[in-house]
Amino acid sequence: MKELILVVDDSHTNLRLASEILREKYDVATVISGKMVAPYLNKFKPDLILLDIIMPDVDGFEVMKMLKNNEEWAKIPVIFLTADISVETEVKCFELGAADYIRKPFENEIMLTRVSKALELINYRKNLEIAVEKQAGKITRQTKKILEMQKKLLDIQQDVIESMANLIENRDGSTGAHIKRTSNYVKIIADELKRRGLYRDIINDDFVNNIYKAAPMHDIGKISIPDKILKKPAKLTDEEFDIIKTHTVIGGELVRKTLANIEKDAYVDIAYDMAMYHHERWDGNGYPCGLKEKEIPLSARIMAIADVFDALVSERCYKKALDINEAYNIIREQKGKQFDSELVEIFEYLRKDVEKIMEN
Repeated sequence: MKELILVVDDSHTNLRLASEILREKYDVATVISGKMVAPYLNKFKPDLILLDIIMPDVDGFEVMKMLKNNEEWAKIPVIFLTADISVETEVKCFELGAADYIRKPFENEIMLTRVSKALELINYRKNLEIAVEKQAGKITRQTKKILEMQKKLLDIQQDVIESMANLIENRDGSTGAHIKRTSNYVKIIADELKRRGLYRDIINDDFVNNIYKAAPMHDIGKISIPDKILKKPAKLTDEEFDIIKTHTVIGGELVRKTLANIEKDAYVDIAYDMAMYHHERWDGNGYPCGLKEKEIPLSARIMAIADVFDALVSERCYKKALDINEAYNIIREQKGKQFDSELVEIFEYLRKDVEKIMEN
């Protein structure tokens, strides 16, 4: 199929000459006025426009501006036709976006050569755009597959982490429900802090996601504690309690070693802080480091409330479960002692959400 060329000139003679030169190789349409270009383009789309500059009604420069202001027409390449050989005219042609220009009177070989070169360039650009579009589509599809695989791997990784945490928790009578509940408790606390605009230098969507994902790792260090101590129904001796305390340091080390090469640093840092410091106390009487107040990482302060609360309302081999009112009273009594007062107040504010989590 031949390319379609629209020739615009106010001279019948020039239109006839251009048609005679071009029609053997191309389909040619002609209009004798700049005003007629828009009506023609509303019906047909030429591959190339040969546009006279000097016309009585609307000159070629005005037509060119009209073309460039139309998103679809702007893509049609234009070769100006002119008897003006001044440098100024030539510069203006290219400034307006002309592909080339042809001087009058027309020379057959020159017109055919310039039209042919312009169309070759157009086709090259079209083919390049098609190739780029195909490649972009291929890259998009590959990226989508990679992201899907990455998500599957992350889901598997999180399942492994939660399963491992469940195995550890089950040793002292906890269940998988404890893991899910504490994860949800820390999430709603973090969400509420974010909603209130608190800790803006720390809390964002990534922090909330990371604290939720990392919560199951907080007691991973219990893997090193002997069953006879972990499951002991009676009160622990001082020596036994010292052994229990080591689960925080061991847990932090396990997090670093296990996740260092497979997780982002921000997630690893939060998981480490929660495992290492969730038994620190606001008043400085906790372990393993005796940190106090805001020396304790925010993630660990949040984890401390979630962990203690769920332990209070859960049955263990060495204790019975308390009801929610009793548990909340104990958390409230420890405000400013064991727990961050601000976080306790938020946890109280979230009581309805906590009750929903407990029901599931």
